[in-house]
Amino acid sequence: MSEVVIRAEHLSKRYQIGERPTSYKTLRDTLERPFKGALRLIRQRGISPLKHHKKDTIWALKDVSFEIKRGEVLGIIGRNGAGKSTLLKILSRITEPTQGHASIRGRVRSLLEVGTGFHAELTGRENIYLNAAILGMKQREIESKFDEIVSFAEIEKFINTPVKYYSSGMYVRLAFAVAAHMDPEILLIDEVLAVGDASFQQKCLGRMEDISKRGRTVLFVSHNMAAIQNLCSQALVLAHGSVLFLGATEEGIQKYMEDFLISQGGEIELGSHPARRSGSLPLLKKVYLRDRNGTAKDRFSSGDQLRIELVIDPIVPLLNPQFGIGIDDWTGTRVFSLATYLSNSSLPALKGPCTVVCYLNELPLAPGRYSLSLSAGTPYNVLIDNLDRVVSFEVEPSDFYGNGKFCIPSLGRVLVRSHWKKLD
Repeated sequence: MSEVVIRAEHLSKRYQIGERPTSYKTLRDTLERPFKGALRLIRQRGISPLKHHKKDTIWALKDVSFEIKRGEVLGIIGRNGAGKSTLLKILSRITEPTQGHASIRGRVRSLLEVGTGFHAELTGRENIYLNAAILGMKQREIESKFDEIVSFAEIEKFINTPVKYYSSGMYVRLAFAVAAHMDPEILLIDEVLAVGDASFQQKCLGRMEDISKRGRTVLFVSHNMAAIQNLCSQALVLAHGSVLFLGATEEGIQKYMEDFLISQGGEIELGSHPARRSGSLPLLKKVYLRDRNGTAKDRFSSGDQLRIELVIDPIVPLLNPQFGIGIDDWTGTRVFSLATYLSNSSLPALKGPCTVVCYLNELPLAPGRYSLSLSAGTPYNVLIDNLDRVVSFEVEPSDFYGNGKFCIPSLGRVLVRSHWKKLD
């Protein structure tokens, strides 16, 4: 029977809303603190400094329990704010749980954010030695791995440069290389691979797979469902700080997508939608999915006509508006995109509330669950509004090819008609 190396028992973490992070204080700060607090209360109309007020709190984790065996690769998935990063910080001993306990057997290496554990004033070379020394490695062992780390990180020219001058990509390459080559028994990774380019991400996934084959344990937080599916043997799905699912990876991804994509009958309000990216302006107000009869719905058949209506309200006139629609499968992988510039469509200036419609005469999708991401902007990639996976819809089997047989998911995500003939 495989040895259990991580055991979490009823882990819970409570935070006070608006709580200031713990920091070192001067003697003056300590002496002034009670007077400043009283003064703030007095200045608030109708509030007495003698009156007790209950502080608002939030549970980032609530009663989380699980076991991980040696050599397993666990994917931890969930929406933003589900508690994924909090869980890894507790397992890394960065923060203490409010309730519960976590026991870990083995040397842990954590990569929770870009440059974790690096000293900005030290060079890349010095940080490698510093991190290895913290892990208890001897100098001879460090030197034997040094060239491999630098080669993996692809920063040979900058190894003697202080890391404060590194780009985010250089930072994450070196951070991952150090973490993955120090031979940890348990490796905790929190979404840092999103910073690297595609080739480096692939290299990292391969390295994590090699680590797991050597009997090491990996906990991997990511929003990349394809990476989770390919790398992880199990999935832990968190929702609102609690365990929604723990088990087979594919089933876990389906549970996550079901929780993430709540269908609303093909009609979604976008004004204050949580899927809107930071910095976006709420140009898009509603989205409708309609069939050929104009009925709003969230279930279609392969080959059906799909009409996507975007209700917009520009703050200022858009002289050359551009719109994009991305369709993702249940793993979050982009299947295809629809965009005004891809179809050579030219829309007139939009000077007030209106509806823009994208027609898809034949839905070329195999049966399954899909989602839509939306964007609006102007030429030269200037995005005004951007929302990720705001609405989901189901595609049901149909006789797409007209041969009397229903198409099945194993044919692939996209259905394409073709013509065959013999050449003489």
